[in-house]
Amino acid sequence: MNNPEMNMKFMQIAMNHLPEGKKFLDDKGIELNMDDLQPMLELLLNVMSEAYELGLEDGKSESK
Repeated sequence: MNNPEMNMKFMQIAMNHLPEGKKFLDDKGIELNMDDLQPMLELLLNVMSEAYELGLEDGKSESK
């Protein structure tokens, strides 16, 4: 999916949960800066996008 509006919503969701994820890593002794976290955020956005598409397809098939 290449929907900029949806990608922005996904990014907002990811940023809301970033402090929790960062704390989890810090508690495990894994220190990351924002440059290190960027690839993980992109991975998370890809996962959310695929899950959204899967749900969309599932919803379409159930409504038939």
